[in-house]
Formats: sequence, C-alpha cells, structure tokens
Amino acid sequence: MEKSSSIDAVMVKTLRQMTGVGFVDCKNALVETGGNLDKAVEVLRKRGLAKAQKKAFRETKEGLVYSYIHAGGRIGVLIEINCETDFVARTDEFHELAKNIAMHIAAANPLFIEREFVPAELTAKEKEIYKDQLASMDKPQTVKEKIVEGKLEKYFQEVCLLEQPFIKDPSKNIATVIDQAIAKLGENIVVKRYVRYQLGE
Repeated sequence: MEKSSSIDAVMVKTLRQMTGVGFVDCKNALVETGGNLDKAVEVLRKRGLAKAQKKAFRETKEGLVYSYIHAGGRIGVLIEINCETDFVARTDEFHELAKNIAMHIAAANPLFIEREFVPAELTAKEKEIYKDQLASMDKPQTVKEKIVEGKLEKYFQEVCLLEQPFIKDPSKNIATVIDQAIAKLGENIVVKRYVRYQLGE
C-alpha cells in the first residue's frame, strides 16, 4: 500500500505524456518500479505498450460500426471503433477486436469510455458519498483521504470501459486489449462511441 500511495497523479501524467500509454498501465508501471520514470518507460516498452502508443496521436478516420446482440435479443450494442486505414478496418483481427469490445460492453455495461469523460460534478458527488461513509471513522484525515482516493479509483475501474477488466481475460483491462491490437496491426485504434440497449430500459 505504501508503495502504491507514493505514486501521485503528476507522475502518472508525466509518464503518459512520455509514452502515450493509458492511465492504469502507467500507474501500474510506476508502482512496479517504485516511481522511477525511466524504468517505468522500459517496463512499458517491454510490454509493447509504449511502442504501440506512439501511434496514439495519428488520426483515425476509418473503421467500422459493429453491432452485437446478446442474451436472446434482450441486450444489443452498437459500437463505432476507428483505425487509420480501410485496409486494417477490413481485417479479421480488427473485426474480432470490435466483437470482443461489443461483447464486453453488453456484459459489463460501462457508463463512460474513459475517466476523462466522467462529469466533474459526478466525481465530486462520489467523493462526498465516500467522505460521508468515513465520517465516523476514528482515523487521521490523511488516511481518510487516501481511502477516498482508493474508492474513487475503484469507481473509475467499474464505470469506465477502458479501465474495466476484460470479461474474457480479467488479467488485462480493455485499454490493454486495444494497445495489444495497436501493436499487432500497426495503426492507432480508438473506441469513438457506443450505445448499449437493454430490453425494458
């Protein structure tokens, strides 16, 4: 816990700017290397993430809209997933990626694509709820604040698509699944938007 709590948002942001890799993977790399930025970059490169994410700033104008119907027609997902070229958009690997993410959305019901899309007022409301839950706890304020931050991290992992554990392989999140596809296909890939329909809702 001590090692993890020493990694602050500024360090994670710096590593993201250096590599273009997602928040969760950057934080994990920093925790693993005790906050050493150079070693964290090396860890991400060994995993193929930094190399893949050098492409993250390329424009994505191609791709496809993929539809998935689940559970006997009770749940449906439409997802727009983009890449750089029509060539990649037509590959089996890209279609498989779209299918896997659509299936995941059907099962996990994420509310947002990533944490940057969570409205500030909703984040503030969640923090207030956590603070109220801890109000009667006989702990120092700094400890309470760390608990609140931990609960908020868990909340983001529950509601943000890119941070959710992949239903077919919970050892990696959706951001990592996409990063691995980027490394394999050689193009930037972005989940642009999605809609999840559930019968009766």
